[in-house]
Amino acid sequence: MIDLTIADDVATVTLNAPTKLNALDEQALRDLDAAYAEAEASGVRALVLRGEGRAFCAGRDISGVDPRDDDVLGYLDGLVTPLLQRMARFPAPTFAAAHGACLGVGLGLLIATDVVYVAESAKIGSPFAALGATLDSGGHALFLDRLGAHRTLDLIYTGRLMTGAEAVTAGLFSRVLADDEVQEATADAAATATLGPTAAFLASKRLVARVRDERLALWESIELENAAQAALCDTEDYREGFAAFQQKRKPEFRGR
Repeated sequence: MIDLTIADDVATVTLNAPTKLNALDEQALRDLDAAYAEAEASGVRALVLRGEGRAFCAGRDISGVDPRDDDVLGYLDGLVTPLLQRMARFPAPTFAAAHGACLGVGLGLLIATDVVYVAESAKIGSPFAALGATLDSGGHALFLDRLGAHRTLDLIYTGRLMTGAEAVTAGLFSRVLADDEVQEATADAAATATLGPTAAFLASKRLVARVRDERLALWESIELENAAQAALCDTEDYREGFAAFQQKRKPEFRGR
């Protein structure tokens, strides 16, 4: 159900249960966590997350769940949240190609990814009122931050799903593309990232996370930027970048 391939410094993680719209049960979450751990151990310089078939991920696989004895906290606190945290701290730029249903845990996977390209066919929102359930996996935080309280609750109360274009216009994700272009564009972006200064990318990744999570003000964020820049001075890529500029040539970054 979870496939991992590694080539040319890029790990590609594929949700491969198309008949279930890549819905995730407990074992699939464990397998996805293991795939990220293996990709991290391999030292790749970029990662792509994608879904096979008609959807990226329709959320939790509830086909065999009895609500009378459902261990919701075991699923969410015990499996989903640790996975999302591992994904968010992956030590290289991460990219996702999203199409079709991107709901529940599927939405959470996108939230935990650095750069998300969405197809025009993408469906994003909170259809869980029909189940007597609520949005999870970080959806409230994302929607409230980008849409405000009124539009967030409108989506939740009505169950209306946004298209990929609406989601990008609202600032939820990175870029919208035609359905037949999104996979290739995401792979190309990841390939380009492998040629860049990985340490500098990770410095920005950490800065963005701190400014977001700690709600840092301008001067606090500038202080962190200054410290990050000073630390990068000791990297090979920093020295290579300056040398290439001074010698009027294209830099050759090695991720060190």
